[in-house]
Amino acid sequence: MRKTMNIISRISRMRPMSHIRPIGHISLISLMCLIASLALTGCYREPPLHLYDWENPAINVPMVDLNLDLYWDYGFGYDWRAEWYYGKHDQPGGWDDEDRRIFGEFGYQEPTDFYVYRYFTGDEAYGKRLSKREAYITGRNFRAPYDWGYWDILVWNDIHTIDGVQSIDYEEKASLDEPIYAFTNQTMYSSRYHAPRFLHSFYEPEQLFAACERGIDIDENLNGFVYEEENNVWVKNLHMMLEPLTYIYLPQIILRHNINPATGTRRIKPDVESGGVQVYDTNLSGLARNTNLNTGVAGPDAIAVRYQMRYKEDMDYIDGEKVDIIGGRLMTFGICGQNANRITRADDGTDTEHHYLDIDMRFYNDMDSTFVFDVTDQVRQRYKGGVITIVLDMDTVPTPVRPGGSGFDAIVKEFDEETHEIEL
Repeated sequence: MRKTMNIISRISRMRPMSHIRPIGHISLISLMCLIASLALTGCYREPPLHLYDWENPAINVPMVDLNLDLYWDYGFGYDWRAEWYYGKHDQPGGWDDEDRRIFGEFGYQEPTDFYVYRYFTGDEAYGKRLSKREAYITGRNFRAPYDWGYWDILVWNDIHTIDGVQSIDYEEKASLDEPIYAFTNQTMYSSRYHAPRFLHSFYEPEQLFAACERGIDIDENLNGFVYEEENNVWVKNLHMMLEPLTYIYLPQIILRHNINPATGTRRIKPDVESGGVQVYDTNLSGLARNTNLNTGVAGPDAIAVRYQMRYKEDMDYIDGEKVDIIGGRLMTFGICGQNANRITRADDGTDTEHHYLDIDMRFYNDMDSTFVFDVTDQVRQRYKGGVITIVLDMDTVPTPVRPGGSGFDAIVKEFDEETHEIEL
């Protein structure tokens, strides 16, 4: 069995000169230390190592900037605020108290608590994991005892929700060398479009951040560590960074000419649920079912994610036009088979799925119709999140007349101009 280096007992016998006993009572080793101290003005290196901290060196884990303006950097000056018409722009993101109550906070929120898994690989960097030590910490600085040798470290955030209900679950294999996966489960609602293996849509995940570093060398000389005098500890700043593994999308359906000039009434009206919340249930398909905490790569299985969008009336649009908007915020594991944090442009993406946004909208005559919008190109362009915009000219949409629910499916293809084809 490998023996942990006991720095405390090893060094405690090296006392400052004020504690040296008379010559007649000291050992040969102590005498040699004394002679060395006279020549080198001390038996320990400068600055003082405070060796009682050596067994518990500190690890600092930095985090990417969570500001959406910086994180949504697609290399071509992407200004998501210029595209985001949902909400009042005198508030951050147009997010009001009702939005916050329905969807939560607008952007990423810096997590405070983390799980830390440390895997010991012995004398071999990137080798087989021999043991695992778990910790739960607050903040991104943690100290722990280490055996001399090589380590892998995995960190991910704890999730705190208002109601205490968490959608994300974790799959951890018995083998320490297997990665940990985060996933959500299916809802009771059917998955209509492009989720080949699953009959139902899935819950959207909470925000998840993770970082993994392998082959960390903890040697007796603490190579790679620096002494932090203020906190009296040796610190290693790892190259890994906590990065988002869930991605924020901001879908919005802009309803132009929603007021019928002949009647003065709205063609599409709020789908008001109990409690007076004006929301629509929506799905976005072709997204990943899970993600790998160790690599940040999203899983290969495509699903439809179920979320909600809220109806707002008389919002400002281009050239002062007033429009009604159905919009919201969606959290996902992203595009299948890729780590969006490692992609610098959309052309480097590997997405082969189609992405459809389907929504049941209610007309003024209380007839429901299912609209399905192909937003594949927009999702691929916004591979780590951003605004997804659908502009629907209600003058071109016929009013359903069939009783008993869904009147028709309207598939609106992607577009660059204001005139759109609707296949009935």
